[in-house]
Amino acid sequence: MKKEKIQAPKGVSEYVPPASREFEWVRDGLITPARLAGYSLMELPVFEDTQLFTRGVGESTDVVSKEMYTFEDRGGRSITLRPEGTAGVMRAVIEHNLDRGQLPIKVWYSGAFFRAERPQAGRFRQFYQVGIEAIGIDDPAIDAEVIAIADQGFKSLGLKRYRLEITSLGDSASRAAHRIELDNFIATLDLDEATSARAKINPLRLFDDKREEMKKMMAKAPLLMDFLSQESRAQFAEVQEHLNRLGIAYVLNPHMVRGLDYYTGTTFEFIHEDLGAQSGIGGGGRYDGLMEQLGGQSLSGIGFGLGVDRALLAAQAEGVVPKDSFTSDLFVIPLGEKAKSEALLLAAQLRNRGHVVEIAFGERALKGAMKAADKSGSKYVVVLGDTELASGSVELKEMSSGVSKSVTISALHEALSTH
Repeated sequence: MKKEKIQAPKGVSEYVPPASREFEWVRDGLITPARLAGYSLMELPVFEDTQLFTRGVGESTDVVSKEMYTFEDRGGRSITLRPEGTAGVMRAVIEHNLDRGQLPIKVWYSGAFFRAERPQAGRFRQFYQVGIEAIGIDDPAIDAEVIAIADQGFKSLGLKRYRLEITSLGDSASRAAHRIELDNFIATLDLDEATSARAKINPLRLFDDKREEMKKMMAKAPLLMDFLSQESRAQFAEVQEHLNRLGIAYVLNPHMVRGLDYYTGTTFEFIHEDLGAQSGIGGGGRYDGLMEQLGGQSLSGIGFGLGVDRALLAAQAEGVVPKDSFTSDLFVIPLGEKAKSEALLLAAQLRNRGHVVEIAFGERALKGAMKAADKSGSKYVVVLGDTELASGSVELKEMSSGVSKSVTISALHEALSTH
């Protein structure tokens, strides 16, 4: 009896060749600006103690109340698959005493994240992000740098049809003054029990409610931007000055609150016009107070998370995904056992010098091996048989043009390096 095929869980974004090359291109493009700005890799656990997210992200958020994958492990501990990256970074900084060293701490990370959402185009239960965090310095200039790194990541992919929206969620004094007026306003609304309970924990969450009736109710709600303290207003103005100087276009959005409770001060989101309902391709903001909330000292921080899946969809929508990318530099077709042994040696030597080299394995005829070379995406192909081994030369064929030229085997490195 034939066994039933096992499939990937519903709502998982996975990438297999050749589509994985496009995914890798997007991910690397988003990471590179952070590396160039001196950010170091932080590799984080895929699962954490559930308290990290209930305390750090906020119980009033949809992420915590509806979307987390939480389970009990064999030791009876409550474990959650990470729904976002910042809380995990902060936990690692505290645990490893990074906050006691040189500041700011500047790290980047990438990987899979998990939210129990209804799968649809651009919204997955397992999705991929690239993120950075800059912790320990409260300076509007570093806010601008973080935004600029995200913007450069999208620009490096060739994206143009996106916009940057920014706001300020102020300091504690700003939010306290705003909350009084917001609570008074919300008291006049006819809310269901669940929404009313969310509002009591964090009334700002109602600005993030996607239901049309709630959007209408909140249209005339008092805005936090109108309650900014003098210090918060000055800091946000300085962030805007830096962005203007860097030539980064932005739109002020006073209704933005983002989906996580830890945000304060500068907050931002990148929106792509071609992606419909799931138009957010990345965002972030400042989270002063988060470290202290998680048991560390009182240090400020700012960061972002960029969606690799959605950035790829945006790149495909704009037609900027490179079509001429090659997976390897050279495809070697050995004819016979002796040639196969020499091909292994040749490939090892060229790989040691930085070239990507593939070999046609098995007992394929020359015609079949050439078809494999054509499908491989290699820039060049050589046939290695008794004649070539005896002469010490091969015909180096460029796959895109079909043009061949004679090259000595010992000079293949130089020939590949000059093309």
